[in-house]
Amino acid sequence: MLVWAGFLTTPSVAQTAADSLAIVSARWEMKADDRGVVSRCAAIEQLYGGPQYVSVVEVCPRRLQSGIGVSKTMKTISELAREYHALVAINGSYYNMTEGNSVCFLKIDDVVADSTEMREFALCVTGAVKVKKGKLRILPWNRDLERHYKKKKGVVLASGPLLLEKGRYADLSTCDSGFVATKHPRSAIAVTKDKRVLFITVDGRSPGNALGMRLPELAHLIKVMGGKEALNLDGGGSTMLYLDGEILNHPSDNGRFDHQGERRIPNIIYYYYKK
Repeated sequence: MLVWAGFLTTPSVAQTAADSLAIVSARWEMKADDRGVVSRCAAIEQLYGGPQYVSVVEVCPRRLQSGIGVSKTMKTISELAREYHALVAINGSYYNMTEGNSVCFLKIDDVVADSTEMREFALCVTGAVKVKKGKLRILPWNRDLERHYKKKKGVVLASGPLLLEKGRYADLSTCDSGFVATKHPRSAIAVTKDKRVLFITVDGRSPGNALGMRLPELAHLIKVMGGKEALNLDGGGSTMLYLDGEILNHPSDNGRFDHQGERRIPNIIYYYYKK
């Protein structure tokens, strides 16, 4: 089981020792099963300037396999998870909410399904997630890498920005400052030093319940949790975390602080149990 550490390290942003202690001392509601999955959820009264609700699913990848699930039509995360027999799933990358296609690079083996739009590079795309033979990796990404990417095996989905690289805070200066500094619901994936994978959601847009986070705050949260590599995913109303038939977080699209506000999305990142 992962032991959260690193709470004495303070990044060069506005997070404080009090924020770090609020994370490690929170009353986390924890559930574990025999398939290598641990979930933690906590309502934290005061974190990064207000109330936060954080949900985390920790996966032991030696016992499960990962995938990137894609749909030709937008579906809820619950629908996509059932379709791909997922035990754990999180919403994927950015997409056109009208047409339903990804607006970030998506390559499935030797087929390029979508390319990253220039607006997305300027806004936030500095990373990608790759899944090959059931193994998940987080990669740096940019326009030049995308243009010359020729590998034919595995699925690659660009997103961003990168939040942590080799245990250090990633450079966010190339991303849109408003996107970085505004508090939103957020989704992220992370890999720890001992190779466990974290799916993380932060709720928001619910005064009194969940304020949401800026990207430096999200990076700090993940570092406190032991993250070594971390990638931000699509957020806002798309922020959703699924575990074994249930939505753990509080999707904001319905304007209520409950688990019913699932948005329809075109892709997920997931883990499934292979017997």
